[in-house]
Amino acid sequence: MTGPVRTLLLWCPDWPTNAVAAEHGLTSDTPIALIDRGEVFACSVTARADGVRRGLRVREAQSPRCTDLVALPYDPVLDHRAFEPVIAAVEQIVPGVQLSRPGTCVMRARGPSRYYGGEQQAAEALLDTLAGLGVRAQVGIADGPFAAGQAAKLRSSSPADAIRIVPAGRSPEFLAPFPVELLDRPDLATLLRRLGIATLGNFAALEPMQVRDRFGPDGVLAHRLASGFDPSDVDARVPPADHSSVLEFEPALDRVDQIAFAFRTAAEEFVARLQSSSLVATAIRIEVSTESGESRSRTWLHPRWFTAGDVLDRVRWQVQGAGLAESGLNSAISKLRVEPESVDPAGSHEAGLYGGATDEHIHSGLSRVQSMVGHTGVLTARISGGRQPSSRRVLVPWGDLPPGGEASVRASRELPWPGRLPGPPPATVFPERQRVAVAAAGGREVVVDDRGELSDVPVQFTPPGRKPGPVAAWAGPWPVTERWWESGGTRLNRFQFVDDAGGAWLLVLDDSGWWAEARYD
Repeated sequence: MTGPVRTLLLWCPDWPTNAVAAEHGLTSDTPIALIDRGEVFACSVTARADGVRRGLRVREAQSPRCTDLVALPYDPVLDHRAFEPVIAAVEQIVPGVQLSRPGTCVMRARGPSRYYGGEQQAAEALLDTLAGLGVRAQVGIADGPFAAGQAAKLRSSSPADAIRIVPAGRSPEFLAPFPVELLDRPDLATLLRRLGIATLGNFAALEPMQVRDRFGPDGVLAHRLASGFDPSDVDARVPPADHSSVLEFEPALDRVDQIAFAFRTAAEEFVARLQSSSLVATAIRIEVSTESGESRSRTWLHPRWFTAGDVLDRVRWQVQGAGLAESGLNSAISKLRVEPESVDPAGSHEAGLYGGATDEHIHSGLSRVQSMVGHTGVLTARISGGRQPSSRRVLVPWGDLPPGGEASVRASRELPWPGRLPGPPPATVFPERQRVAVAAAGGREVVVDDRGELSDVPVQFTPPGRKPGPVAAWAGPWPVTERWWESGGTRLNRFQFVDDAGGAWLLVLDDSGWWAEARYD
């Protein structure tokens, strides 16, 4: 049986929060927490100093621990995209790099150590390369990725401690003092603690056959890791093809029409490179760099796939966001970069056997109108969650995902909404509530008291833009109270009315009076 592979592991501490800070222009001392599923996924050094820890709920992290905590959603796409230049720089000097996760990569140590004259020299070459990118990193070298990872993540008090090398064959001694929680098996770690086995050295001292009989195959693998015999090898990635298009302007341009005209050929080449690889882009990222050193980027989606004209439209819209086309941009543009963020095989988007004329016409028409009136000039509706019919409608630009993506909209729609309107929903929801009048006999206005009871029986109803008429039928009230614990909370009562012409209405009574919110057509 061969021994573990001599492994070099490169680790960038606090990579997720550093990537977000660079994306949003936050300073290094800003307390940051990345939130995933309502819990802290990662936090910055400043936030940890205030007591923020992974796994805390957002409210627990903010109060009383860190009141000025900047809580942002964790974006794995941003995490990977920001780490791609680091991987590319490492692959320039060391081939055969495996990406474990953003912020961590692994490579075999034998080749680099021979080329640079030793393991220490190879690690120094890597750190010097990343220092040129402004990235702080630590390197661990040991027998196998597991031991190398623990060496890299040892606390570093000075740049000299950024490289930790465990001599060959000494990994068991190095790992022995570490707690069993490092095996990343919570259930196993809890059981071992109950058995009095607190360290990896204690666990490694057990007989392999006893471990197999007591803990099963996964326990055997964990035992081998604790014993310094990591069976995993380095699975080097194949560097992805670069389909991005970059155009630098010298001198810098300050007119939208000039920039769009100059980028036309680059947009055509961008789409052609994808087509040569039998790919189409369904999402692109455009990065705009200005003469003053600013850099702004945005991801653009497409309902189908991007053509050269679509790419050019997005470039123009994004540049227009920096200033007015008539008066010029706030700062001249020195560089434009377009890269595919999501690609699909071209065969998955081929037209059917008999074509798709209707879809083609819709897409062509909406895209043509959008190119004339701007990105936000053509909106499509999505159904979200909510208690009021008007709040369930989310308008997004044609080709974009709703805020938070389809998954967030779907999750919001499936959440419990106490007090929401039961089906069937009204067919017409007014963009703005319309004033109506509901009166009792003698013309007295009907109101609802604090106990939820009507002051009078409604007999007269005045629909929007019509004369008063008798009430044919009515139902309600159904009270809805939102955010009652805040001063800005709302309290209303919902009713259904049928007028003398047979029209059905959804009415709302609040402190300001009666309103028509929707109509059942």
